[in-house]
Amino acid sequence: MSNLVLRKDSGRICTLTLNRPETLNALNVPLFEELRGHVDTLRGQVHEVACVIITGAGKAFSAGHDLKDIQKGERPPEPHFQAKTIQALAELPQPVVACVRGHCYTGGLELALAADIIIAARSAKFGDTHSKWGLSPLWGMTQRLPRRVGLSKAKQMMFTSDIFAAETAERMGLVDICVDDAELEQTTNDLAQRIAANSTYSNQVNKGLLGATDGMTGQAGLAYELAHSPGACFDARERVASFGKNDGGPLTAPPATLSTGGGFPPVWVQPGILTGKAS
Repeated sequence: MSNLVLRKDSGRICTLTLNRPETLNALNVPLFEELRGHVDTLRGQVHEVACVIITGAGKAFSAGHDLKDIQKGERPPEPHFQAKTIQALAELPQPVVACVRGHCYTGGLELALAADIIIAARSAKFGDTHSKWGLSPLWGMTQRLPRRVGLSKAKQMMFTSDIFAAETAERMGLVDICVDDAELEQTTNDLAQRIAANSTYSNQVNKGLLGATDGMTGQAGLAYELAHSPGACFDARERVASFGKNDGGPLTAPPATLSTGGGFPPVWVQPGILTGKAS
């Protein structure tokens, strides 16, 4: 790899950093190839990594799809490779947090929208400029943006190519947390630590259930939850027993045998774990 995407692990938190600061982290095929390698590795590290942060080096998250790459006639390794990579990021079992400063435009916004939670510095600016360049979305904008901001606001963003300040984006629901630039990294790390302190197994089941039922009617979603939620995951018994004794965190090593029911990633379910009576 040529370090276009950097990986840093701290405890059970992994940070992926887009590393083309000289281009405001414009997204080209080689960067996507490295990102896909990291994402594929993380999918196999559900024991070790409890939370993933994605951010950009320098003063921007990403200015978007590298137009120079388009001009030269980019050659992805397979059709729709970039879209598939963003989808793979969105489908990671672990919660994903986008840490955004500076520009977050178009393809960069589509990448950020693959995160479960978006935290932005006040310097951050968001926009979809596909229409400005005579392009149309291929990386998920038409699906993920309206799910965050609503259909009418998504239309406004997409039809006008207007740029929105971070505080406005927070009011719209595009951004979950907006903080001063000096507080961005600490706020993101604190959030990731709180996520990692909870049950990795529960968080992965929760993410799987939310994703699987997105778009269902309430009745269908409730039925799906009853059919596919384990109720108690591998570490539930020890966590309940520890009530009043510690502040959470990983209490036990994951078991050797994994369960993958319901189309979810491995969630380490033990039937009857709260009572100690396996069924």
